[in-house]
Formats: sequence, structure tokens, C-alpha cells
Amino acid sequence: MKKCLHKETAARFWTLRLIMTVLCSAVIIELANNAASTEYREAAADQGNYKLKIPISFGTIYDRNGTPLVNRSSKRVAVLRGDKESAMKVFQYVKDKEEFSEKIMEGMPFICELNEGNDIPDDILQFEIPIRYDDDQIAQHIIGYMQENEGVCGLEYDYDKLLRFDRGQTTITFPVDGTGKALFGENAYVRYAPNPSHGVVTSIDMGIQLICEKAALSIDKGAVIVMDVQSGDILGIVSRPTYSIQNMEEALSSEDSPFINRALYEYPVGSIFKLVTAAAAIDNNYVDFTYKCTGSIEIETQNFACHKKDGHGLLDLNMALINSCNPYFIAISSKISPLDLFEKAAALGFGREISLTESICGASGYLPDVQELMLPAERGNFSFGQGKLTATPLQIARMTSAIANGGVLPNVRLVVEETDDGSIDSLNKWKKGERVLSEETAEKLRKMMIGVVYGSHNFNGRPNGISAGAKTSTAQTGRFDDDGEEYCHGWITGFFPAYAPKYAVTILAEDAGYGNDAAAPVFKEIIESMIDYVRSPSK
Repeated sequence: MKKCLHKETAARFWTLRLIMTVLCSAVIIELANNAASTEYREAAADQGNYKLKIPISFGTIYDRNGTPLVNRSSKRVAVLRGDKESAMKVFQYVKDKEEFSEKIMEGMPFICELNEGNDIPDDILQFEIPIRYDDDQIAQHIIGYMQENEGVCGLEYDYDKLLRFDRGQTTITFPVDGTGKALFGENAYVRYAPNPSHGVVTSIDMGIQLICEKAALSIDKGAVIVMDVQSGDILGIVSRPTYSIQNMEEALSSEDSPFINRALYEYPVGSIFKLVTAAAAIDNNYVDFTYKCTGSIEIETQNFACHKKDGHGLLDLNMALINSCNPYFIAISSKISPLDLFEKAAALGFGREISLTESICGASGYLPDVQELMLPAERGNFSFGQGKLTATPLQIARMTSAIANGGVLPNVRLVVEETDDGSIDSLNKWKKGERVLSEETAEKLRKMMIGVVYGSHNFNGRPNGISAGAKTSTAQTGRFDDDGEEYCHGWITGFFPAYAPKYAVTILAEDAGYGNDAAAPVFKEIIESMIDYVRSPSK
């Protein structure tokens, strides 16, 4: 009995819905016939035609392979005369029926957006209009955004004139009668503007960028960078959290500051800086220096503890890097002059801005000067990346590239060229960087970083299917939570393949704790995903 009642109720519902649809359609037809605005009619009648403009499509921002990073999706719109015939044909497919009804009341030709996947009659004029940004816009911090058709930040701002250059606009002209209504039976004249193929080509590889963005989802705050170790081209760059231009108010009120591009922001770096100290030690012939770690080391009146309370015992440079022993690096730094330490760090890019475009610039960070490094305790902190030293993920990726490529600090590139038609001419035209390490020193550092990956039993960043070299960090911040626990940044930087490096990968997990726990698994995921991508037939 219950089932029968449900069927009867459903039948009544669908009958009522059909009646309401018919009534609504009838009202729309009546509006189309009788409710045209006198003002619009007179204006159109004076000129004998009525012109509609299709929304402008702006120039494109491309990846290195010519794949659009914006304008990646589109929406369908229909152009209507404002007559009852076209209104009846389209009404059920219209996305915003309330706005549609308002346009019908004006009685003039208009544009309406359609729902996806509907078969509109062929005699209705339709256009595909690019949607500038997706809801989950790729490389949001680099692309930036527009407001009122002007670039506000990122590449949208830096290349505003190029991207918004007037290339014409698609228009539809309707012949109208003396009342301003479009003449039924008369063809509209369509003037098509060229597709917006002009724009700017970036160094980003969309496939690698998507891999980075997916892997970075496990990081609440932080950054990911993948760099070509030879050219310095940024292939993937992510800052977390990101933001949506569809919900700017939420982003503005967020305590996590999503508008900051953390890939370009300066942070304490911790133990990854031991690579710089190791480079200075190698160049000063201390590669065979040994030190017995007992769990701490005292410099003047300050005591520096090792993360292993009972110490690591006797270590050489290679084992000290694998075990990330702070006392060892404090001890070896005391053998190296402050000037040599400073110059090695400066040569590897610390203390220098990295300008990518007019407005996109990596911070210089803070590099203590020679006078500061004359203080033994300051030099001790410096040797393992603590104290006043700060750097950006971009600087760390660049330093890693120099180690991986044999000692040349690359010129970092984000923008390859401007293009008029989407073609790419300058992808392989990059300027070689400056040699900052000898080939011998770079080779020794690479082997040490490979030792970190394969010499540590509990290393969480070891990828399957390919070899790699890396170094992790857990950088102290001097900030504490309510329970008295210090916030620490987790880092990892490395390269792959291990013995013929092509890519540098740097990850920062802000306030996330140990680098081996928070950053190393992301490193592993990116490399394993990139293996399949770069080996795919399309690549």
C-alpha cells in the first residue's frame, strides 16, 4: 500500500512540474513579444542594426611545451535575437534562468551561458569562451590574477600589456526594425577576432607542475621546487597553502597567509647548509678531518648538543654528513677561516636575490658577514645552518643544481620568451652560469649526498626505480607552541638520477617538524612520479 502511495505522489509531482514549465515558457514568450524597452528600441532603430560583443579572450600563459596554463577550460554561450522562437529553443538549457528572464524583458539580442552537455539546435549561434582560471588553478602563485581586466600580481601583472593587447573582438551584428527588434529571417553578421594565441612562454613543465602540486598536498605550509640542474629552468614551483581567486575574502582572512609565495620566502635552513661547510672543508684540504662526537661540543661558554645524546663516535666528513652530526661541523668550521666560509656561501648564492621577472623575486635571505663569523659561537651556528642565516627554497634548489651539474651555479629562469602565435623558439637558448665549485669538489659532494640516501637505514626519501642524492634538515625557528615545543621547518634537497643528475628537487615543510618525516616522503613521491612522466612516449 505504501509503495502505491509513493507512485501516486510522484505522478502528481511530475504533472505539476510539467504544468509549471509550460506556464513559465508561456510567460517568457509573452515577455519576448511585448516587453522590449523603448529606449533600446529607439537606439537600435537609429542605426538600423544592433551589435553584440563576445567577451574578450586575453593572451595566454604557456608552459615550456606550449601547453596553456590559463584559458584551459571554456564555457558555452548562445547568442539570441530576443524573439520567442529562440527563447523556446534555449530556455531549458540556460544556466541562469533568472538572468535569462531579465534579458528577455529587454527585448534585444543578448548572450546567455549554457549548461554543459546539451544539444542546442544548429540554428542557434553558439561560441566557446575560454575561462581564464580553473577552480584549482595550476601554478597560482606564479600566474597571479586579474581584477577588472588588469593584471594585479604575478605574470598577469608583469606581462599585462602583452596579454591584454587589443587583437580585436568577435562581434555579432543584427539588422533591426524601426522598433529596435532584430528582424526575423535576416542573418546576423559575425566578425570573428583571431584566437588569443599570443602570450608568454614559461619554463614550467605542466606535467611536472601537476606532480609537484599533488605531492605538496601533504604539506600544510611550505614550498616545492623542481629545477633543471643545467639550465636553471624552473620546471615546477609550488607554494602551500594556495588560494582561489573565486574566494579571495577567505584567503585574505587566513592566518596561514596563502598569498605569500613561500618558494621565494626566506627561512632558517638547518643542516642542508652543511653542504656549504663541507665544500669549504674540501677546498681547504680538510676532507680527511676526523672528529669524535661525544654528544656535545663546547665553544667558549656555549654548549652545542648533538641530536644523538650519546654521540656518534669517530666520524670523517662523509659519515658526519650521513649522520648530520652538528658537533663535527662545528669542529671542522673552526679549522676554516671566516672569510673562506663566507665566500663559499656567497659563491653558492646565499645572500643574493634571484630576480625571475619584474615583480617575482626570490628574497636575498640573510648571510652573516665576515665580522660576525669571527665570533666562534656565531661561526659554530653558521656551520650547520642555524643562527642568523636564512635562505629561500629557490636559493637551496639553485645551490643543489650547482653541486649536481659539476660546480656551475645556473642562471635561474622562469620566463623563456614572449610569443606572438604560441610558437617557442628559445627553449634551448639559456645562458650558462658561473663556476663556483671545482668539478672535483662537486663530485665529492654528490657522492656524500648519495651516501645520505643509501647509507641511512631510516631515510624516508629513497625513491624506488631510480637513484638519487639528498640532504635533509630540521631547522629550529626560536618559536614555541603552547606546550613549549619548538616549531621546526622540515627540509630536503637533492637530485636525480644520482650519477647523471638532471633534476634538483627542494622541499620545505614549514613548522612541520623533522625533514625526514615531513619533507622526505614528498621528495620520494615527486621523483617516482617524474620517472614515469619523463619516460612517457609523449616526452
